[in-house]
Amino acid sequence: MEQSPLTQQPRPEAFQAKIVQLYQELFKDHDHDEDLDSHYHSPTQTEGFWTEFFILKPARSSLRQILDPISASDLLHLYSAQTQQLFSRAVSALKPTRPSSSASASSQTQSQNKQANALDTLSVFLVSILGKKYTNPSSDIIEVLAGLDSVDHVFGEFVGALDGIVRGGSGNAGATSIEVRRKAVEVAMAVTAGAWGTGLGSYFIQRDMFPALMKLIQDSETTQDIVRPFTLVGLLANYNKFEFQNPYQMRLNDFVNEQTIQKIIRAVGEACLTLRGQYVAVQEDLPEGWSIAGTLSMIGLVRLNKHKKPVYDAETQKRMFSALPGKEAAVLLATYDFTHANKLFCHNLVTLPPLAKGDEPPFSSFLSITSYMLQHAHLSQRTTLYSHLNLMIIRLLIEDPVLCKRLCSSEPEHKHPVRLCRQRSPYLPHVAGDRVLATAVLDTMIDAVNHNLRRRLDVGLYTLCVGILLRLISYMSRSRSRLEYHWHELFRSLLSLIRFLTTYASDLKTLLGGQQGQLDTLLDLVVNTLALGLSSGESFLPTSAAYDDLFYKIVEMGDVLVKFRDVYGLKKRQSNSIDTLVNVSAHYKDMLASGASSKEKLTSVQVAEVIKQGYETLSIQAKEGLDSWERFREADERGLLKKMAREAVGDVRALVGGE
Repeated sequence: MEQSPLTQQPRPEAFQAKIVQLYQELFKDHDHDEDLDSHYHSPTQTEGFWTEFFILKPARSSLRQILDPISASDLLHLYSAQTQQLFSRAVSALKPTRPSSSASASSQTQSQNKQANALDTLSVFLVSILGKKYTNPSSDIIEVLAGLDSVDHVFGEFVGALDGIVRGGSGNAGATSIEVRRKAVEVAMAVTAGAWGTGLGSYFIQRDMFPALMKLIQDSETTQDIVRPFTLVGLLANYNKFEFQNPYQMRLNDFVNEQTIQKIIRAVGEACLTLRGQYVAVQEDLPEGWSIAGTLSMIGLVRLNKHKKPVYDAETQKRMFSALPGKEAAVLLATYDFTHANKLFCHNLVTLPPLAKGDEPPFSSFLSITSYMLQHAHLSQRTTLYSHLNLMIIRLLIEDPVLCKRLCSSEPEHKHPVRLCRQRSPYLPHVAGDRVLATAVLDTMIDAVNHNLRRRLDVGLYTLCVGILLRLISYMSRSRSRLEYHWHELFRSLLSLIRFLTTYASDLKTLLGGQQGQLDTLLDLVVNTLALGLSSGESFLPTSAAYDDLFYKIVEMGDVLVKFRDVYGLKKRQSNSIDTLVNVSAHYKDMLASGASSKEKLTSVQVAEVIKQGYETLSIQAKEGLDSWERFREADERGLLKKMAREAVGDVRALVGGE
C-alpha cells in the first residue's frame, strides 16, 4: 500500500469516512477465546468516542454491511457488550439538551442534528439486529439491546425519548423539525415490527404514543409524513388486542378531531392511488375511447406514445401481480381499525369530497384499489388477506344505515367516478364519469365473484362479497331505492356461482372439510340474495324488464337449482329459501310445457311473454327475514386479523429496511 507523503502512513486504497472507522472499531473482530471482559475497557467506552460517533453523519449502508454478516448467536455471545453500549448511548443522544435562555439557535440545531444522527443509526441498527433469527427471541433480543437487568430502565427512556421527539418537543428544548420527528416514527416502526411477538411491544403500550402521533399528523403536510405515523398506530393498535384491552384501540374509539381524521383519510386515498398505480404499471387497463388518431395508430399510419409502457407476457404479469399490492398497503390495517372503532372516521371516509374538480375522492380511490386486489386475490396469500381486510371495511360501512343511504344516493353531488379493475375478463360494462357509489360497490363484489372461482375456494372471501351484496340489496328493498344498474350481470354472476358450487360439490366438500360451517353460510347467502330478488325485486329493480330477466334466468337454471339443493342437502336446513327458487322455476316450467306444441320450441321472446303471464298465477312463498343479516363481530374474524397483522408487520419491516 502506497505511503502518504504528508503523514508517512499507508494510504488507503479508497477514502473511508471517519464514521465507518468508528463502526469498525466498535464491532472489530476478536478471538472467541479472548476474555470478553476486556471489551469493557476498550476505547469505545470513552465519552470522546461516543460524542464523535453521534456528531458525524451516519453511513447507513456501511453499518448494514458490518452488522448483517454477524449471526444472532455471535451478537448474543460475542458482541452484546457493544450492542448494549450503542443502544444505550443512542438513547442518551435522543434526549434533548436544555439550553439556557441565552443559547443560540445554532446550539438547538446542533442538538437536533445529534438526535437525527442517533435516529438514523438506530434505524439501521434495529432493522439489522431485529431481523435475525434468535433461538429465544424475547430474551435474546432484550439481552442484545439492553440486558435483562437494565431493560426496563433503558427501554422506558427509549420510548419516552421517541414520544417526546414525535410530539415535536416542548419547553426550553425548542420545537423539533418534521424531518427529525419522521425519523423517530421510522425507529418506532422498526422496533414495533421487528420485535413483533416479543415482550418489547409492551413498552409502547405502557407509554401511550397516540397523542404524539396524532400531533405529528396534524403538523404534517405530505402524504408520507401522514401515512407512516398512521401505519404505526395500526401496528400498535393490533398488539395483543384480543388478549387484553389495548389502549390504542380505546384512543381510536374516542378520537373526535375531524380535521385530523380528514387529513388521514386524504392520505389513505393518496396511498390507494399509489398502490393502484403499481397494478396499472404491470398492465394498463383503461378502456381507450375512439378517435381518428387512435384508429390511424392502430393501422400504422401514425406513431403515438413514444414512451409507451412495456407490455409483459402472461407469466411475467402473473409473477408481478402476485407481489402486489406494495408494502405501503400496511396502512390499510390502521384504516380497518379506525373504521371499526370510530363512526366519525366512517362518515368522513364515505362523504369526504375531492380536493379539486377532476380529482378522485378518497372513497373512490379505496374502492378502486379494492377492485384491483380482488381481481388478483387468488395469486398469493398476502393479496388474499389484504382483500379480506378491505372487504371487512366495506361491510362495516354498508351495515351503517346512514352511510348506506349516502352510498345509494343519486344526488349529483354524491355521485363520483370510480376506476375499477379491467385487467381480466369477463369484463363488466364500463361506466364512465360520475356514478352512484353503491353501484361501484356492487361491481367490485361481482368482479370478485367472477375472478376467484377455484376448486380450493376461498369461502371466507366469497362469504364477505355475497354478504355485502345481500346487505346492499336489503337496504335498497326496504328503502325502495331503484338504481339504474346492470342487474342482469349481478344475477348472472350469482347463478354462475351456484353452477360452479354444484359442479365441484364433491371437490369442495373434500378440500374444505374444516370450513363446512363457512360453506353452509355462503350457500345460504347466495340462495337468500336471489330469493330476495324474486320476492322483492319490484321494490329495487328500476324496470319491469330487469325483473323479468331475473325470472328468465331462474327458469333457465331450473335443473341446476334442483341438483344444487340435493347435493348440499339445503332442504334440510331452515336457514335458506331454496324452495322459493325451485318452486318459481317449476311453476314456469309447467307453464312452458303446456304452452308449447310438441314440434315447436319457444323463442326467448315467447318465454319472456310466458313469464309475464305467469305472475298472475305465481305465489312466491319466501321465508321471512330474507333481508335480515347479522352485524359484524370482530371476534369472529380473530384468526384472520391476526394473520393480517403479521402480514402488515412484514410489510413495515420491508419499508423501514428499504427492501
